[in-house]
Amino acid sequence: MSLEAPKALRADVALPRSFGAALLRGVRCRCPRCGDASLFRKWLKPHDTCPACALDISGQRADDFPAYVSIFVTGHLLAPILIMLGSDFALSTFAILAITLPLAVVFMLATLQPAKGGVIALQWWHGMHGFRRERHPESDEDAA
Repeated sequence: MSLEAPKALRADVALPRSFGAALLRGVRCRCPRCGDASLFRKWLKPHDTCPACALDISGQRADDFPAYVSIFVTGHLLAPILIMLGSDFALSTFAILAITLPLAVVFMLATLQPAKGGVIALQWWHGMHGFRRERHPESDEDAA
């Protein structure tokens, strides 16, 4: 454990102008404040502080919400596929399961990290869980 003082936030960071811009940075797995550095050091483990702007990310509390978002998106992506397989093709139940279960796993794994990045961006934008609420001087507050 390091006893170093945390780095000060960089003041020359290009803050996002809207919630959508911050959310897009998070979904791209980039720091929601600066957009320069990667948000994650491992697959779902965020950095404690942003390597580029020194934003303290350690207080984020994404918990289970990214999994719920991922399940929601996966369900909506798989619904048309299931309807098509069930109505247009004469496939057995086993064949439909053999197609859709691997797809469900792939969709879940593909959407989980962007969902967590989006949740962290949402928390940062609204100043939740220890994040300081910051805005671009010309930001569109109505988009929040």
